[in-house]
Amino acid sequence: MPSVDLGLRLARQTSERRAMMRVRSGSEPAPGRPENEDGTIHVGNLVGVFDGVTKPSNIDTGCVHGPAWYVRRLVARLHDVAALSPSAPLASMLAEGIDRVRPDHDGACDLANPATPAATVCLVRAIGSTLDYLILSDCTLVIDQGDSVTALTDERFARVIARLRQRALADGTVTGPIVGQTPGKYALTNQPDGYWIAGATPAAAHEAVTGTLPLHGSDRVRQAALLTDGTSCAVDPYQLLDWRQLIDVLVDDGPHELIRRVRQAENGDPAADRYPRYKRHDDATAALCLFEETP
Repeated sequence: MPSVDLGLRLARQTSERRAMMRVRSGSEPAPGRPENEDGTIHVGNLVGVFDGVTKPSNIDTGCVHGPAWYVRRLVARLHDVAALSPSAPLASMLAEGIDRVRPDHDGACDLANPATPAATVCLVRAIGSTLDYLILSDCTLVIDQGDSVTALTDERFARVIARLRQRALADGTVTGPIVGQTPGKYALTNQPDGYWIAGATPAAAHEAVTGTLPLHGSDRVRQAALLTDGTSCAVDPYQLLDWRQLIDVLVDDGPHELIRRVRQAENGDPAADRYPRYKRHDDATAALCLFEETP
């Protein structure tokens, strides 16, 4: 499948001083995968990336659809919601988008199944003098505020997977760095003692990591990168770059150069000895937002 580059788009925010936002996005499927299970959105002043959860081969999801279908539907429904209510809280917007996907299953699927198609989400919205953000599961948001670069994510998924994997390795259920399904994961999906993800449960959106950052002043956000784990892996865990260097690559050379570097590292390490990972390759998506103050 060819890569998708959404190119440069502009959105102007109204305030005493305007913040101009330029957006560049890129997304590529994992080599050999027929469909890209990642997705992106850019509607008005809302930007987001999505990472569909790969359908397990040995678990019944209760659904006739796959993760690529779900991501496409969630993006489309969220686009509708954002167009109708552009200033709604991001969690409410995402919850409404999740809820609107439910009828798209046409009653053919068991949406109570915890393995129903789902996606991780990262959203940002520039509004007035602030940047709102939402992170659900293991997408990453990298914020450049001039003197500092900070990576934000939802750590609950990683903690759950690490705990389950440690248990599985101890009892011999799995071996080696590349595994398929982490045993016991779905029992903890959208549970208070587990992790939250966009699936068929709208309430999960209200459990997301959210916050607000300034777009004006000395500590304003200059640049923000939204990453699925197929691109954030360039820093964590691969350590090909640090977070500031990752931002620089996106600014200077674009998302597809970042993806190229990830693929190069993975292709040079087929046994996952140097770059431990659960999949040999993953779909990879990055969106870069650049903010400029204008009088």
